[in-house]
Amino acid sequence: MKWIVGLGNPGTTYQSTRHNVGFMVIDELARRWNIQVTQSKCKALIGEGNVHGTKVVLIKPMTYMNLSGESVRGFMDYFKANLEDGLIVYDDMDTEVGKVRLRYQGSAGGHNGIKSLIQHLGTQQFNRIRMGVSRPQPGRNIADYVLDNFPKSEQEALKSMIEQACDAVEYSLKASFDNTMAKFNK
Repeated sequence: MKWIVGLGNPGTTYQSTRHNVGFMVIDELARRWNIQVTQSKCKALIGEGNVHGTKVVLIKPMTYMNLSGESVRGFMDYFKANLEDGLIVYDDMDTEVGKVRLRYQGSAGGHNGIKSLIQHLGTQQFNRIRMGVSRPQPGRNIADYVLDNFPKSEQEALKSMIEQACDAVEYSLKASFDNTMAKFNK
């Protein structure tokens, strides 16, 4: 079983914000694979399906970003899921809008959702796709920035980035994560 977690905040208020690109990827994968992500379990919305012969679970934690680790830990315990079969998708200010970066380890880098995951998983080693949201202008409040919607000028880059991330997730179902990183880290 492969499982993919998109980090974000629940509710329509946050739907199109920078902090919710993880949810956007899960929504696009659900559309591509015809999986309904509507089952409420483990403090998350979950959808299960079969993609090219692989059982896949799509997960959107409903704990709000800063407590994402609670939901992921709950999922792993309930489903007896292996960490190496998981993939976390989230926003990253150190990556330019429109770019994706795949990693298998690293610190939280100030990202509270990742900080919560590291705390609840007890490790910094897990597969991840970092979605670029760029840094705000100097002096701009970071919390306000990540909770803002993407401006019109970034919509094309956002759409392309979501496609790239979904392609990487799809590729990772049949290839090792090392091979997936080699292919998608440009």
